[in-house]
Amino acid sequence: MSEPVPRPASSTPPTTGPLAAGAPVPAPAPAVAAMPAWPSPPPVAPEPLPPSIEPGSDQEVAADPRQALAQVRSEIAKAVVGQDAAVTGLLIGLLTGGHVLLEGVPGVAKTLLVRSLAAALDLEAKRIQFTPDLMPGDVTGSLIYDSQTARFEFRAGPVFTNLLLADEINRTPPKTQASLLEAMEERQVSVEGEPRPLPNPFMVIATQNPVEYEGTYPLPEAQLDRFLLKLPLPLPQREEEIEVVSRHACGFDPKNLRQAGISAVAGPATVAAARAAATGVLVDPGVLGYIVDICRASRNAPSVALGVSPRGATALMAAARAWAWLSGRAFVTPDDVKALALPTLRHRIQLRIEAETEGANAETVLGSILATVPVPR
Repeated sequence: MSEPVPRPASSTPPTTGPLAAGAPVPAPAPAVAAMPAWPSPPPVAPEPLPPSIEPGSDQEVAADPRQALAQVRSEIAKAVVGQDAAVTGLLIGLLTGGHVLLEGVPGVAKTLLVRSLAAALDLEAKRIQFTPDLMPGDVTGSLIYDSQTARFEFRAGPVFTNLLLADEINRTPPKTQASLLEAMEERQVSVEGEPRPLPNPFMVIATQNPVEYEGTYPLPEAQLDRFLLKLPLPLPQREEEIEVVSRHACGFDPKNLRQAGISAVAGPATVAAARAAATGVLVDPGVLGYIVDICRASRNAPSVALGVSPRGATALMAAARAWAWLSGRAFVTPDDVKALALPTLRHRIQLRIEAETEGANAETVLGSILATVPVPR
């Protein structure tokens, strides 16, 4: 078993764009153009429903998935104050079939956010508290001998769900962390050589504490690369924190989402319809080249030891396309790429030791790259 690797405490600077949190990042490069946390619906009248679709049914919700996801945001806001950037990131993860890594101090509603998202989408959610003694079978499941039938029966682990909250994933040894690799990449779990498919949709939402590294096992680059986005969850602003305390003073119970008024306004059919619609968003060859140039520039940066892989380039394309669809557009713009570059690529860059000693971080490196790579016209 690997020994815990102590790491110095560090804070993740906030970013601009749809997943921004807090003030702009100080960087030597010009700031990336900011985008709203949630776009306004396009001024287009909804098409009439076919006669076979009843108003209020699942078919109606799936017929207008963009509006349904906007309603999901409204439902989440009944329990979670602020954190609009994180909500946007989770929706982008669902649209692309990707996974999300949330980084924030304890008490910023990470668990409540996932539970609220599951309730609004009528999806099953399970939570695993990762600890040093957690075993891979505790995550994936294992074969249990049944004395009545004299046979081994498979007992499914908590990974068999729609939304899996991997709480404090860096507190468990690497062998247990690696038990999620097949599930995240192949959407299946193999036990005793037999693959078992996971439910659809399936998304891993992992959390880690950015200020406490004693007794932790940092995620290896191979597993970090499998997360579509890495999102910081900041502490709330003063007005937002007053609203949080006010809700609790009025009897709000984060363990009772029904009491908070959250109801299922969408479902798996909505997610499937939204994914199909998002994949139809056009990505111009010039924008594709822009994405590749950004990723290749990260590999040639003098302060970078390990740059963005081709998987990171495809992740950036998918995230930008999902954001364009959420914004009501049928094509991806360079601004979409810039807006999603930091949350999609920040965890895929490994800096040289001398660069970290001089105070550089992934955000400043990406800011410089975005300022120097030519933008297609």
